[in-house]
Amino acid sequence: MKIAVIDADLLGRRRHRFPNLVCEKISGYYKQVVKLPPENVVLKTDYEHLEEFDRVFIAKVFTDTPVPEWLQHVSQPKELLIRVGRPDAGALPVEKWLEKTVGYKINGKIPVNVGGTGFFFDRAPNLPDVIEHCMPDYHLYDNWIEEKVEQAKKKAECEGREFHRSRFLVQFKEYLEYSIGYLTRGCFRHCGFCVNQKYNRVFRHSHLTEFLDRDRKKICLLDDNFFGYLDWRPLLGELVATRKRFKFKQGMDERLLTPDIAKALFTSNYDGDFTFAFDNISDYDLIHEKLEIMKPYKKGRSVKFYVLVGFASTDWKDIRDTFRRIELLMQYHCLPYIMRYQNKNEAPWKASPLHAMYVAIARWCNQPNIFKKMSFREFCKANQAMKKTPGYCSAMQAMKDFEMRHPTLAEEFFDMKYSDYSD
Repeated sequence: MKIAVIDADLLGRRRHRFPNLVCEKISGYYKQVVKLPPENVVLKTDYEHLEEFDRVFIAKVFTDTPVPEWLQHVSQPKELLIRVGRPDAGALPVEKWLEKTVGYKINGKIPVNVGGTGFFFDRAPNLPDVIEHCMPDYHLYDNWIEEKVEQAKKKAECEGREFHRSRFLVQFKEYLEYSIGYLTRGCFRHCGFCVNQKYNRVFRHSHLTEFLDRDRKKICLLDDNFFGYLDWRPLLGELVATRKRFKFKQGMDERLLTPDIAKALFTSNYDGDFTFAFDNISDYDLIHEKLEIMKPYKKGRSVKFYVLVGFASTDWKDIRDTFRRIELLMQYHCLPYIMRYQNKNEAPWKASPLHAMYVAIARWCNQPNIFKKMSFREFCKANQAMKKTPGYCSAMQAMKDFEMRHPTLAEEFFDMKYSDYSD
């Protein structure tokens, strides 16, 4: 038997650099449980010659990742797609799951199993337990990475440049350095913009040993709302006991922060930015209160907040509320990262008359080195200075148009600077 595994986001998003855990688990299952020879489980980096395989798996996380036309209308049996609140929902024996998740057949006979939020949004079918709790194959992407290394090396040689392998490999750190998985799953919030709608509580999902590779330096957790799990302390203790640096990939729920959580988190062997979420302006006072709790524990550590925009509306009020959240985060020396809302069918901000303003704000905030040094106005002016043709650049034009219509808001927010606040 020969198996093809396709990470659709890897193929469809040029700058995508994060392994698909489902792909790694499927590969791990066929190599560790089914005992197929490693060469019989292949990470395919195109959609060609799939008829050479006995079965094809395609996983997709993002709804806007482009896929071939024959994959654009795949469907799943209704019983697999119903939203439910049980941790075991959709769990099927492997044979039944393989049968029911076939979304296409190549030449009418080679089954193609498809899955992931990119195809089915909040109703993506679960993996069978035997695959879900299988050790991921952390070497699935090795050949692809080596191909990228060789391509970059040859390009450097042709251009007469020195090639630095270790520097080039930094972009692949999640593939090479991290054990990846979930200790908990689920969230009780059910936010309207979030894909995480399946469960109505946070529950223990797996033991750390299920996905911990002792040879890997770090751990990356994909938990939806870790501190929403009432018994989080022993789990955090397990992470700390490994003496490996760890991080949560998803934004943590700042609204749940207590002095106990803040102390445990900020004194742990955490890796990189502490990342939280500030999705709603209605949470302003609560987030302000939690920032005060965090302040004595932060002590110069880098804290980032995902800031959702373009969900409640895409008008001037949303721009105002975005700047209000940015200003609050500035006061506590936290970095905003602008997340422009997109559902499974559209990105409402793109149709807004203020779409250029959304782009400008995101470009300003999402580059920390720029955000720390420049106000929004200075950022727009810097972009204008680089324009080589007559007229305003898009950022300057967006700023001027908004300032003309809303001068009071411009006066309040356009000149505020991160460096004006002390940590």
